[in-house]
Amino acid sequence: MAFKFVALLALIAAASAGVLPAAQVYHHAAPVVATYAAPAPAILKTVAHPVVAKADEEYDPHPQYKYAYDVQDALSGDSKSQVEERDGDVVRGEYSLIDADGFKRTVQYTADPINGFNAVVNREPLEKTVVKSVAPVAAVAPVYAAYHH
Repeated sequence: MAFKFVALLALIAAASAGVLPAAQVYHHAAPVVATYAAPAPAILKTVAHPVVAKADEEYDPHPQYKYAYDVQDALSGDSKSQVEERDGDVVRGEYSLIDADGFKRTVQYTADPINGFNAVVNREPLEKTVVKSVAPVAAVAPVYAAYHH
């Protein structure tokens, strides 16, 4: 009981000290304004330097890639795979995995600027799915104890 009393007092002390806010406090940050000092007018001649924008050298106007992976872990039962390829703005791929209910989910997808993203999902039961059935329980007639006065 004393521990509960000490814990309650500690909580009240923390709240009154401002460690725990009693109400939700929102702080609004002031907008950041950039200010620059004007250069000293010691030189009257001003020279304008051209601004050169550096082009992004790693930009690929027609990106292309292909990749795939396959995981088959006998220890955990994890089974999944994916294949995807891109040619410009068109992406095609397929992935599959084993759902918790024992079905294999396979998704085939495409994406392009005209049709957007489209996916076709197929689910099929695995051959390894074991269905356990419970043996029927024999009906037992209730046994009543004899009741005597």
